[in-house]
Amino acid sequence: MNKLIEWYRINKRDLPWRDTRDPYKVWLSEIILQQTRVAQGLPYYLKFVEQYPSVTDLAQASEQEVLKLWQGLGYYSRARNLHYTARDIVENYEGRFPATYRELLKLKGVGEYTAAAIASFCYDEPVAVIDGNVFRVLARLHGIDTPVNTTEGKKIFKHQAAESLDKRQPGVYNQAIMEFGALQCVPGQPDCEICPLQAQCTAYKTGKVRELPVKLPKVKIKKRFLHYIIVRHGNRILWQKRTDKDIWKNLYQPVLIEGENAEDIPGDKLRELYAEYKVQPEGEPQLLYKTIHQLTHRRLEIVFWEVYSKHPLHGAIATDELKKYPVPVVIAKFLDNYNL
Repeated sequence: MNKLIEWYRINKRDLPWRDTRDPYKVWLSEIILQQTRVAQGLPYYLKFVEQYPSVTDLAQASEQEVLKLWQGLGYYSRARNLHYTARDIVENYEGRFPATYRELLKLKGVGEYTAAAIASFCYDEPVAVIDGNVFRVLARLHGIDTPVNTTEGKKIFKHQAAESLDKRQPGVYNQAIMEFGALQCVPGQPDCEICPLQAQCTAYKTGKVRELPVKLPKVKIKKRFLHYIIVRHGNRILWQKRTDKDIWKNLYQPVLIEGENAEDIPGDKLRELYAEYKVQPEGEPQLLYKTIHQLTHRRLEIVFWEVYSKHPLHGAIATDELKKYPVPVVIAKFLDNYNL
């Protein structure tokens, strides 16, 4: 695979986590880049490194501070795991990252891919990384048509990745094959005429570049209907923390009612909400704003309503305090557009 590494040395992007063997920075970059494009993740990486230059600094932060800095990246369980693991490393590993693939796997939020990345990039352990870019390169290069998102497919690709790994320089090789998939062997129709691996590529020889890799259809998208009720008295509104095992755990929001459609608030649930917070409303909730928010397996139809309370609200917060709290991006956009 000398051609692959040669290509990488010439074409690799200048990214800050490539200039270090610090496992903290490599770990941070890999967690941020899960489910996130490099262009979107880079500013977050730079903000985290600036605010928390070491794992000890991150461990000393509060979860709320970490979630606020993460706001907008989505998949917030990554941020919660990031914070938990930083504290785990400081408390149980004397502030030093484990130096082997198997030990790294014991850390919360660190799966096979991230463990392999840290182990090979920082410690030169010969273990292969496998992500979407690697799947694509290996599928085309070796003509593998087993679906990548099946148990059998994962086993085949894991074996092929290990066989292809340059064990003398595993960190460089792993970064090279991922970068090759991101920049050269891209989805759809890549420019195969300038590809340095063209002569070895089974997909190119057999005309199957567009067909590989094979992936089974995704699960059906489910709809959810979220009614956020801005219950206010003067400049104070009800504000709550999400604590259930659901999307956006530990982020903040107005009080919420989940319904069967995006048109009407379920009357029984609205009465329960008023009773719980001892609200005496002035009239019916007024529609403020509707939006749709797409997650991986869910389509959220979201409606914001406003209702005034005749009396002060227990536990309400001042509206000028709202932006101090970490919130889902859909609520951040609402707060930006509406002067509460």
